[in-house]
Amino acid sequence: MTTIYETPNFGIYSAEKPSVYIDRAEGGHIKIKLNRKLRDRTLLPPELAIEYTKLSMMIGQALASAMRRRGVDVELVNYQDMGNWSVFEPEGPNMHMHIFGRATTATIQKYGDAVQLPHVETGFYDSFEPLNDGDIAEIKADFHKLLESEKYSRPWSENLRPE
Repeated sequence: MTTIYETPNFGIYSAEKPSVYIDRAEGGHIKIKLNRKLRDRTLLPPELAIEYTKLSMMIGQALASAMRRRGVDVELVNYQDMGNWSVFEPEGPNMHMHIFGRATTATIQKYGDAVQLPHVETGFYDSFEPLNDGDIAEIKADFHKLLESEKYSRPWSENLRPE
């Protein structure tokens, strides 16, 4: 996985083969992982839940804007908490989020349809390509601009105050 951004609590990474669930030409696929093991988001302390949400908003926005500049018509971004496939492993499920760009011209993971997520062993994803170095550089640049934006640079609680 290529690191896009890290905090002391979370890492944001490009999805790599074999677990690329959305081809880069159909919008791309990014993951957010907690730097420790938790079963699901209900176990996050409030400050980490806020950070998780904030990071997901920022990387989703950066993914969409960067990929549009790269010629991929991302119109929507899907966010999905996951961990099901590790439910039967000894360590159990581990919370993480998948961020999927959804391109209007997609032909496999079609825009407007639910994302298909068969197990990796089925071969469904074999032809899917991950984000490339140019995509990742653009996404990182947009993410860093968002870090400096008024919306994301001020304390998160200030965004929740009524006007």
